[in-house]
Amino acid sequence: MLEIRHLTKVYEDGTVALEDVSFTVEDGEFLVLIGLSGSGKSTLLRCINRLIEPTEGQILWNGVDITAASKKELREIRKHIGMIFQQFNLVKRSSVMTNVLSGRLGYYQSWRSLIGWWPKSEMERAMLNLQRVGIADKAWNRADALSGGQQQRVGIARAMMQEPKLMLADEPVSSLDPATSHSVLKYLKALNNEGITVLCSLHFLSLAREYGSRIIALKDGKLVFDGKPSEIDHERFISIYGEEAKEVEIE
Repeated sequence: MLEIRHLTKVYEDGTVALEDVSFTVEDGEFLVLIGLSGSGKSTLLRCINRLIEPTEGQILWNGVDITAASKKELREIRKHIGMIFQQFNLVKRSSVMTNVLSGRLGYYQSWRSLIGWWPKSEMERAMLNLQRVGIADKAWNRADALSGGQQQRVGIARAMMQEPKLMLADEPVSSLDPATSHSVLKYLKALNNEGITVLCSLHFLSLAREYGSRIIALKDGKLVFDGKPSEIDHERFISIYGEEAKEVEIE
């Protein structure tokens, strides 16, 4: 179980990105974060694995206080927390295979990646994960030769190399077309069905409703909704997204 307790993040310029946010995530949930740009979604996800350091509060995962972990302890924790980024975060000039193998660095010394030497077992693991996301035939292509949707699949395969128990996805489909967005989210849902807990930030309520088992909404860094997708009616939608959302129809 993941527990977020009174989490606050204030940046050096005084911007309050998160303010006293608390909630829990049960193992096996597909939790979707929604809210306007700047509402704190990305900050929250990056605080969970301490890519961003919280200002106040606690983050506990299975009883372990991530916010109090030493650098050595944090490296061990991060082995089991996958991260999928909005802009893919691939080494564009490297091959797809090299990018996927980099997800295994937490288990090996970094010199392996520098000289490109990996055990056969890891090469096979990487190919298996590429097969799972449907792009094994692209293994030796340069990452920048792939489409946006294919690059995001590489990001998923890379994250799967960690054998994660928790997957964080920061706006993973914001730069993709609708059909490709569904394709990527179906892969995340399949991983969730295998028992991996997923926390995914999304812009569109329609996607959140289709793939999430639970939705949390942030507004100006504060938690303003926590419940089932079906509980977000038009009035609540407007309260989350503002008056401009009045003209938007939701199903």
